[in-house]
Amino acid sequence: MQVSVENLGTISRRLTVAVPAEQVEKEVAERLKRLAKSARLPGFRPGKAPLKVIESRFGGDVLNEVASSLIESSLREALTQENLIPAGGPEVQPTKLERGEDLEYVASFDIFPKIDKLDISGVEMERPVYNVDDTDIDATIETMRKQRVTWQAVDRPAQDKDQVVINFVGHVDGEEFAGNKAENLPVVLGEKTLLDEFEEGLRGCNEGDQISLDVKFPDDYRGKDVAGKLAKFDITVRAVNEPVLPEVDAEFAKSFGIEDGDLQKMREEVANNVKQEMEERIRRVVRERVLNALIEVNDIELPTKLVEAEIDHMIESNKAILEGQGIAVRNVVPDRSRFQQDAEKRVALGLIMQAIVSEHDLKPDAERVRQRVELQSTSYEDPKAFVQWYYSDRQRLAQLESMILEEQVIEKVLETADAKDKEMSFQELMEYQSS
Repeated sequence: MQVSVENLGTISRRLTVAVPAEQVEKEVAERLKRLAKSARLPGFRPGKAPLKVIESRFGGDVLNEVASSLIESSLREALTQENLIPAGGPEVQPTKLERGEDLEYVASFDIFPKIDKLDISGVEMERPVYNVDDTDIDATIETMRKQRVTWQAVDRPAQDKDQVVINFVGHVDGEEFAGNKAENLPVVLGEKTLLDEFEEGLRGCNEGDQISLDVKFPDDYRGKDVAGKLAKFDITVRAVNEPVLPEVDAEFAKSFGIEDGDLQKMREEVANNVKQEMEERIRRVVRERVLNALIEVNDIELPTKLVEAEIDHMIESNKAILEGQGIAVRNVVPDRSRFQQDAEKRVALGLIMQAIVSEHDLKPDAERVRQRVELQSTSYEDPKAFVQWYYSDRQRLAQLESMILEEQVIEKVLETADAKDKEMSFQELMEYQSS
């Protein structure tokens, strides 16, 4: 077997392979002999047709079968011989396929790029640090109270934070439009769930009021039929209600799973939940900053097949999400260019991360995996059963191991950066951007 390699670029390769005619002919002859023993042809008993007849009838098909088999086996051998690992399946094109001649073909493919920079030394980076305080706990409990809000009718004009229950009918140029009417629609003033002009027209209203409003839809309004147009709304105010928040007492604590209603236990659980949420946010923020830095310090030519495969994966995932929302997309041809940039970033990061794992021989920390599973188990009535259930599925566990391994890579890379801790409040951390 003769093999030659051409470098068509940084990662593009073309392999030209020639398989000796003797090997091709031997394979063809052996297959024809096997076929002759069972072939059924008109005028001959099964397995009794002369070999020349078999060759005349099936020779072309057998040659193609042999070529396919020899290309597969010789390509593996050639790649091993030349120490090449394709990034995605090679595109193979036979260039000579004739009886009595060498079998020749070319295989074109990209190899995995060399990752030059496996650290981010010299990159300045902030690492958020957060500690739960009483103010954060109080704010979270206030949010919990709002989740349990009830509404009480009031005999006064509607004001900010009140709930106004309305019926309305709208027209544009005297015509109805999609979504132009509603009955018993609750609107909380100040939450901006409706157009500003519409909500402003409800301020100061009383139960039983009849209101007429002229409202102009924004030019970029999602309803294209009415975007930029003036609509007239006739509104009936059915009720004006004020919010009533529950007292922070034993019953309130019980409603959030504190069986004995102990308020101190509730505060401790709230603190723990806030801490976990913020730690997860810090992990996400640091992760994004480190990954973006790795992308910036590595200029990588990406294997086309890997990018295309990632685009396919993203399209299928997007379809599944849309179909889960009841949106039919089966016959919709996706715009692949929409996914190109994100797919390239994912592929680049995958290659960089794998190179770092290999460089440092990293493996998922089993103890950290266990701790993460046990942390999740605290949200369940039977934590022990949850842990057993989690470890019973190898695929489920592998997903968590992959996440933990990624965290270990991020930590390893972060060690090489000029990272400085920065203490942040709850609000600062919630507003903090990843880059």
